[in-house]
Amino acid sequence: MRISGKPARVYPAKVKRGDTVGLIAPGSPIARDLLRAGCNKLESLGYKTFYFNTIFNQEHYFAGAHRERAEELEQMFLRPEIRAIICARGGYGCNYLLPHINLKIIRENPKMFIGYSDVTTLLTYICDQADMCTYHGPMVIKDYAEAKQDEAGPLVLNNGEKGIEISGGGEHKQPRSGEAKGVLYGGCLSLIAASLGTPYEVKTKNSILFLEDINAKPYQIDRMLMQMKYAGKLAEVRAVVFGEMVGCTQPGGQDYTLQEIVGRVLNDLEIPVAFGLPSGHVSAPPNYSLAFGAMAELKVTADGFLLRSARSGD
Repeated sequence: MRISGKPARVYPAKVKRGDTVGLIAPGSPIARDLLRAGCNKLESLGYKTFYFNTIFNQEHYFAGAHRERAEELEQMFLRPEIRAIICARGGYGCNYLLPHINLKIIRENPKMFIGYSDVTTLLTYICDQADMCTYHGPMVIKDYAEAKQDEAGPLVLNNGEKGIEISGGGEHKQPRSGEAKGVLYGGCLSLIAASLGTPYEVKTKNSILFLEDINAKPYQIDRMLMQMKYAGKLAEVRAVVFGEMVGCTQPGGQDYTLQEIVGRVLNDLEIPVAFGLPSGHVSAPPNYSLAFGAMAELKVTADGFLLRSARSGD
């Protein structure tokens, strides 16, 4: 990754109302009624929806056979009428797709690819190996299906004409102040750590690394961060931004904060560390869409943080 000038990256075209978005289930199986509810919300926002009937398949705890799910992903990239691809849910199973994906198809047919949680595996792989910007953002049967009638902000697919500007964290003590520029990258911490030592290991050099998770105990967060540290994956990171970390507390209570824990683990890196960016597993809307592979700037103070990221291709 380069941090000066424009990264060597393919940027998907913008999506506008009236365009068709393709829906896939790359991991766990989905419920038909929840998919319909998510489609209704997308359609109310002005998008057309398309999915293959095989999206409802189930094989053990997967949404169908591994090759079948990989082929559906490729077909969504190949079909010219599909302008963006949104994952229905995460769950578990995206890792099985990696050996079967034809990266040439994706590289030659760039489209917005959106999801989080287990989809982190695909977001980082496509970003790294196809050199295409991917999007850590709302999914169909969670965020769209559960959205209230008047909620549209985080569900608009383009993040504005000039990219995003997210400020927050004022309710938390920020782990470490400072400023940084780098390539926005990351995802669910559990999946990031699980990639280490595999052919699909994440590439974190020169990144503003976004990490989030859900229902992991503080010592487990500590352990995964130390694993990344010992693996050298934090040595050349420019900054770290944590999500809300929903449910990441010790049952029965604790006399420390998670911010204190991550600050202690990362303090010797002497880089900015922010906490509380709502993307991925969030307690309530908004669920911001982050463009992985796009250039970004981060400013962290004791009172909060400000993240700016250029619109893909700018």
